[in-house]
Amino acid sequence: MERMKEKFDKLRTKKDVLILSIESSCDETSIAVVKNGREVLSNIIASQIEIHRRFGGVVPEVASRNHITAIDNIFKEALVSANVKKEDIDAIAVTYGAGLIGALLVGVNFAKGLAYSLDIPLIAVSHVYGHIAANYISYKELTPPFVCLMVSGGHTALLKVNDYNKIKLLGTTVDDAVGEAFDKVARVLGLPYPGGPEIDKLAKTGKNNYKFVVSNSLKNTLNFSFSGVKTEVVNLVHNASQKGVEINKADLACSFQECVTDELSFKAIKACKQQESKKLVVAGGVGANSRLKEKLSVACKENNIEFYSPILKYCTDNGAMIGSMAYYLMKDGLGLAELDLTAKPNVDL
Repeated sequence: MERMKEKFDKLRTKKDVLILSIESSCDETSIAVVKNGREVLSNIIASQIEIHRRFGGVVPEVASRNHITAIDNIFKEALVSANVKKEDIDAIAVTYGAGLIGALLVGVNFAKGLAYSLDIPLIAVSHVYGHIAANYISYKELTPPFVCLMVSGGHTALLKVNDYNKIKLLGTTVDDAVGEAFDKVARVLGLPYPGGPEIDKLAKTGKNNYKFVVSNSLKNTLNFSFSGVKTEVVNLVHNASQKGVEINKADLACSFQECVTDELSFKAIKACKQQESKKLVVAGGVGANSRLKEKLSVACKENNIEFYSPILKYCTDNGAMIGSMAYYLMKDGLGLAELDLTAKPNVDL
């Protein structure tokens, strides 16, 4: 390990660093080659959406098996697309958590094998922080400090990013993550997986005719609660079904989305004001929601705050964001992993 640490430390002063990064936390197998944390030379993604759509959601064992089938071909394609050889790579980065344990293990074990065979450093990256780094490859000029609104299937939080690797939790969900709430509401409305984009699309044809509210108990905090509004929607649909009453699904989707995005937008701006931050960054898959981006853009403009949201292809899970985060870990001398690295279903924010 001491010899590998010396190699790792030398990378910190190297002019150009190529990191091959692997992401397999859920149902996308993605491998990217990233130069100096900002330049994406390749970002190959094999999506399993069509496979899991027939089940109405991700089946962990099916996801793991498909990662195994895809990962070697994705690796080869990433090298060809980047026009580099595996010997050109300076380090291997991999998502070690959070996510589905079986899916993560495929990526982690593949990364360990590559790092060992190439005799180069292995860098362990948090999936959550990788989503923040999606903004660094979308906006070359973006640097900390800023406030980050993290909105994904597994996490909803407000973070103060003081530096690339100095991140403070300001508030988080006390129950459901917002992406989880979107998926559960979509399921009860009979919409296909993944539910978030389907609700976004359906809501555009509806009106805000149903009135939902989020928990008032958290109004003086930066924490979130979406379990209540999710349950309201579920109960409304079930009660209507039992009574034989037809509901307007478009209006219901619109009303749910308005309620949730109002709360996210309000508290994001509140966090910026409390932290005296003039930059707001969105991270995570729900950052692709068109209504959320619209509200945050307007609110930021009204409050003289710069607004950043990753371009669409970097909102969802991808290897490029992991490569970017790995670079900044490496520059601070962090993240170096041994070959006993294992996957973790949960990581601290």
